[in-house]
Amino acid sequence: MAGKAGLKKAEAAKAVDAVFEAVSEELAKGGKVSVVGFGTFAAVRRGPKKARNVRTGGVIEVPARVVPVFRPGEKLKAAVAGS
Repeated sequence: MAGKAGLKKAEAAKAVDAVFEAVSEELAKGGKVSVVGFGTFAAVRRGPKKARNVRTGGVIEVPARVVPVFRPGEKLKAAVAGS
């Protein structure tokens, strides 16, 4: 990536870390981040549910939680489909 951007490896690593930190902070606040053509990162609330413990066969309660999700954009879908 550093080569494509014409940066030193340390500079590129710093930039990538800053982007991931910004995305993480926004998702922690419950927001979403869109990267045009690439996709959208969002925080989605999953409700409580019942699940089965595979080892014991018993039913357990899985509490509600917020999870990060990624939805790819059209350009990314087309690039992956074309390869």
